[in-house]
Amino acid sequence: MSFSNVPDLILEPMIRNALMEDLGSYGDVTTRAVIPAGTTYSARLNARANAIVSGMQIARIAFHLVDATLGIETHIADGQPCNAGDTLMTITGSAASILSAERVALNFAGRLTGIATMTAAFVAETDGTETRVTCTRKTTPGLRLVEKLAVLHGGGFNHRYSLSDAILIKDNHIAAAGGVRQVLEATKAHASHMMAVEIEVDRLEQLAVVLEVGGASVVLLDNMSNDLLREAVALVDGRMKTEASGNVTLERIASIGATGVDYISSGALTHSAPTVDLGLDF
Repeated sequence: MSFSNVPDLILEPMIRNALMEDLGSYGDVTTRAVIPAGTTYSARLNARANAIVSGMQIARIAFHLVDATLGIETHIADGQPCNAGDTLMTITGSAASILSAERVALNFAGRLTGIATMTAAFVAETDGTETRVTCTRKTTPGLRLVEKLAVLHGGGFNHRYSLSDAILIKDNHIAAAGGVRQVLEATKAHASHMMAVEIEVDRLEQLAVVLEVGGASVVLLDNMSNDLLREAVALVDGRMKTEASGNVTLERIASIGATGVDYISSGALTHSAPTVDLGLDF
């Protein structure tokens, strides 16, 4: 599977901020002290575990922001599998520049490869169903865009990028507004016809009201057992999309997909994915 990357221009401010944080107010004092001026080298960014790769675009930007003259060759692109020992990228040129960008490039790539790898494992468990695995907004502050890209690299799909993307009526909205009927009627009265509407329910009684009142195109079935999910899917009967969320684990996701829901959303894809060990070897 191949991907069209987000334009570098959009990603650069995020990566630049990370480099500024790491370089501090005076730059890489260790490298300046021990690496003779003009020293050149070739470094390999290597995988130390089997994984689904993500963050190669970001690693390239990080190296080039430090030194645009560095030669960079990506051997395994974002969204592709790798094995332990594979070389993902080769960087050639100023040794000082490579060393100064190394940590930021590895931090991004290891983190995002972990998300892509965990997503791929979840997606594999739903093979043979029509269910799509999606992420949530439970992302690292400031890194949402790239973490959601990593989910795509792992074969998953994205939920909302921000609060302004769609109307998602959660349990606290329902409580504050006075009930399911009230929030749906308010939505129908005030929302743009261009705005998608999803509503969360945790009981079949709430779902019945949603179907009666209308106004939503997706229902989020929150923390329901598999038996309840099957009942909910039957009750909806194709009149709207169904999304299961809550207590989604790798061990359980296959059985959730078998209930017939259209989507399974999991915050774990971004907030609990372990970082994959990557190394930069001279």
